[in-house]
Amino acid sequence: MARPMSGACINSLELHHQRGRHRGGGWDHSEFALYVWRSVRKKGDTKTPKSRRSLALPKRCVEALKALKSAQDDELELVFSTESGSPVSAHNMRRDFRKVLDSAGLTGKEWAPRELRHSFVSLLSDHDIALEDISRLVGHSSTVVTETVYRHQIRPVIQEGATAMDAIFPLAEREP
Repeated sequence: MARPMSGACINSLELHHQRGRHRGGGWDHSEFALYVWRSVRKKGDTKTPKSRRSLALPKRCVEALKALKSAQDDELELVFSTESGSPVSAHNMRRDFRKVLDSAGLTGKEWAPRELRHSFVSLLSDHDIALEDISRLVGHSSTVVTETVYRHQIRPVIQEGATAMDAIFPLAEREP
């Protein structure tokens, strides 16, 4: 049987969810995609209009969600819910997330689900995804927000200058 938390962890890592984004999501679409149009916070609205977006899902996420859906009662409308079908609270999400980490040999109490969002940004940055694209994917209103919040994870920006200068001024091979 699929564990709801495993689906939430995979989706958070591969789709950069902020806390609470997937707690209120439903099965109301026939295809597997992430539709970020509302939030469980601030009267249901997202922080900014640019936070509203629809995203294709990586294959690993689709498989985790398919397994979760097939294991769930057909009456459940929410993707991630309690056994009774009600929305998962932030506290319960953190608790279950930490249990998954503990079972993986990590110290769960040292982690929070938001770390997966930071990991998402780091992984994309490490694989040379443009800052503009990362910013759009995480729903920031501008790249300035992404750089400010995740500056320690945006590595290609730092490396690009040195790479360019090496190409402009290559080292001459010295004869022994």
